[in-house]
Amino acid sequence: MPRFRFLAPALLALALCGAPAIASAQSFSDTQRGEIETIIKNYLLAHPEVLEEVSAELSKRQTAAEAEKHEAAVVRNAQAIFSSPRGVTVGNKDGDVTFVEFFDYNCGYCKRAMTDMLELMKSDSRLKVVLKEFPVLGPGSVEAAQVAVAVRMQDPAGKKYLDFHQKLLGGKGQADKARAMAAAKDVGVDMAKLEKDLASPEVRATLEENFKLAEDMGMNGTPSYVIGKQVVIGAVGVDSLKEKIGVARCGKAIC
Repeated sequence: MPRFRFLAPALLALALCGAPAIASAQSFSDTQRGEIETIIKNYLLAHPEVLEEVSAELSKRQTAAEAEKHEAAVVRNAQAIFSSPRGVTVGNKDGDVTFVEFFDYNCGYCKRAMTDMLELMKSDSRLKVVLKEFPVLGPGSVEAAQVAVAVRMQDPAGKKYLDFHQKLLGGKGQADKARAMAAAKDVGVDMAKLEKDLASPEVRATLEENFKLAEDMGMNGTPSYVIGKQVVIGAVGVDSLKEKIGVARCGKAIC
């Protein structure tokens, strides 16, 4: 065994990386392979911090690979993400950074995320915000999203939509058609036109577009965001969102 001991770090690295040379090696006898396995085991027991280093490196590489995958999806779908007429644009329509949020009216985390979004709009006059309905939490969410799309259809400027959005998402209880209709009425929407627009193919087309985008970008929950070329999943908080905006704007967290 001593004649193999100097190989321990290299063999360990190869073994943990799944190197084909180790997996398919035919040059070692059964006895030699047993000795090598023992060396690796003893090395790990003596230096368990190596596993932490390997795990950290693996996580780093996986994160980088996921970021590359997200960036490619954003580039591929850029027009539909940032400029689709089926999104609701608020904030600075000519802003230098576009902040896109996918949300569900029954998502508790989206309530906090709405506060984050409003704070960002208030503090960053150069931010363009696009809202996209992504109803993943059941029939009530779908009904509320359908009403939201119909509100957008008669409010190109997005002002009434934003009022509606805050009222419905900030309200108590489960969102559904009845609550969404009540919120629409409260903000002064033309209810007769709203009923007519609810039957429009545009409602279905909007939600289908949003779901297709979310699927292609690997979004599996709400809220989810696209900021520049970055995909962000989850309610990460306003400070983290500001950092992402900074990266999109000037390549670093603080410009």
